[in-house]
Amino acid sequence: MTALLELERVEARYGAARILNGVDLAIAPGERVALLGRNGVGKTTVVNTLLATAVKCGGEIRVRGERIDRLAGHTAATLGIAVVPQGRKILPNLSIQENLKLAAALRRKGPWTLDAVYGLFPILRERRHTPGTALSGGQQQMLAIGRALMLNPELLILDEPSEGLAPVIVDELGVILRDLAATGVAILLIEQHLRLVRDIAERYAVLSKGAVSAAGRMAEVDQEQLQSSIMH
Repeated sequence: MTALLELERVEARYGAARILNGVDLAIAPGERVALLGRNGVGKTTVVNTLLATAVKCGGEIRVRGERIDRLAGHTAATLGIAVVPQGRKILPNLSIQENLKLAAALRRKGPWTLDAVYGLFPILRERRHTPGTALSGGQQQMLAIGRALMLNPELLILDEPSEGLAPVIVDELGVILRDLAATGVAILLIEQHLRLVRDIAERYAVLSKGAVSAAGRMAEVDQEQLQSSIMH
């Protein structure tokens, strides 16, 4: 099966600082993959390289087997890739509904409409005229996911979605992501909350020193082994 997204020997930098040193990673249609690693090893740089906010200086990025040298935000959306960024990046001067409608301007054909997002997150419908930044952290994460779904993606990339959330909200997030996975959306989960990772991912890759240092199927590794892979 042709990978939906594939990175082969990808190198990337910010200015003169090289962060990625030959990353290999592939995600098949409908697959759920976790990208793990300590802070500062380059996990978010993988996302930024895909979106062309970090400079790719080596290797190849392929979408459905076709080499794409520069994805950027609009190109990623049209190719069926949506990102829920670290920190959520809700537009502060827009209401919930306006944030969602803005994303809809780039949307591909598919099942995710304003009503479908409100069906998944009823609190967003109730507060649809509220400024996005007036929401709680959990509600902002719902809005960030809803905004990404409005693009009708085949691949949803989530960068540290549990960051700053209370444990009960993280549990709710896990239910939401499992439900989304059941619809056939592929997921790349960049996350340090290992219980959430184990709830969602089928496969994992550990990033260390800018490259994948360990990888495997989640069912074949226990918590201690996984933690050890991340720390080394």
